[in-house]
Amino acid sequence: MVGLLRPFGRAVTYTRLLHLFVAVVWPAVLQFVTDAWWIWAVAAAALVPAGLVPAMRTVEGLQARLLLTGHPPDRGGEGGKDGIVVAPSSTWEDRGRLVLWLETRLLLGCVTGLLVAQLLYAVVDLLASAAGDRPNGGVVGLLGPPQAWHIALVPVLLAALAAAVWSSGTLITALAVRLLGPSPAERLAALEERTEQLLERTRIARELHDSIGHALTVAVLEAGAARAAGDPAFTRRALDAIEETGRAALEDLERVLGVLRDSGKPAGSRPTLTDADRLLESARASGAEVDADLTGPLEGVPGPVSREGYRILQESLTNVLRHAGPVPARVRVSVEGATLRLDVRNPLPADPPDPARGSGLRGIRERAALLGGSASAGPVGDDWQVHVELPVR
Repeated sequence: MVGLLRPFGRAVTYTRLLHLFVAVVWPAVLQFVTDAWWIWAVAAAALVPAGLVPAMRTVEGLQARLLLTGHPPDRGGEGGKDGIVVAPSSTWEDRGRLVLWLETRLLLGCVTGLLVAQLLYAVVDLLASAAGDRPNGGVVGLLGPPQAWHIALVPVLLAALAAAVWSSGTLITALAVRLLGPSPAERLAALEERTEQLLERTRIARELHDSIGHALTVAVLEAGAARAAGDPAFTRRALDAIEETGRAALEDLERVLGVLRDSGKPAGSRPTLTDADRLLESARASGAEVDADLTGPLEGVPGPVSREGYRILQESLTNVLRHAGPVPARVRVSVEGATLRLDVRNPLPADPPDPARGSGLRGIRERAALLGGSASAGPVGDDWQVHVELPVR
């Protein structure tokens, strides 16, 4: 019993009824003034051109969100958790559904209004009949002369009134979700947007892993080497290298956080392969003997390819320092025709990483795949090699 009464303790039950009555206020007033029933036909016809106005869906969506669901009438483009869109109509399908919504809302508002009015009228008549007054006609008039037992029918009519209010509100809400909800094209656009957001989060995670991981690896190796060397001059150089690497990592961190704060921030400030000397010097400062050969017009490599190539090189050098230590490494970066080739080789460590595992190697493969290229990592003779090919056109 309590469960049946619970909906009537919620404000949204009555705002839904108000939503239906708002739709029929102006035709009802005109009909009352003119006493002409054809006003309703005119009202129904007037809703057709109104529904073809793109902004009308925004008006109806905001009103439906506020009165039918109780959610704040924000201006989100795609349907929120209530499934109701408040963006203007963009296609003729959206306009057609809006016209159908307006006509359905008018019809259901008329039916609900008449039913609620008749039930209230009947309740008043039953109370009057139980008090000894003759009813004013209608259904109660069929019960004959006034009788005290007529009051026993009042709870029945009140239950019918409650059922009418609840069912009409539930029905109009379901219709709003169906007719004011996102179209297939809007659902696809929302899905694509969510996919882009997930890809952006993955990219940011890779950025943080590559940049911060590289900086921490260099700092740990520099600190360990300085402690083992016991040479003040070497310690000063190590501290300088740690300071420079840390400053670069802080810049990268600030840039990534800036992207999180402002999704419209361009990616042009990210380092590219033309900044590769900074990576090579950082690796050399850590004790590694880096033999680098950068050939070809690197400055002409498209921005996305050059930026991802920089991160691939950074992760490759980080892996050299992390798994093999300060060992000789050969770096070859070349632009040959329509392909950017990147090779990093170093002596095979005693415990080589598993190519199928590790977020760093996985990130390298993901970066290459997103650009339509390929990446491989594994033992080649006595060396460990990372080989990447990226299309530049």
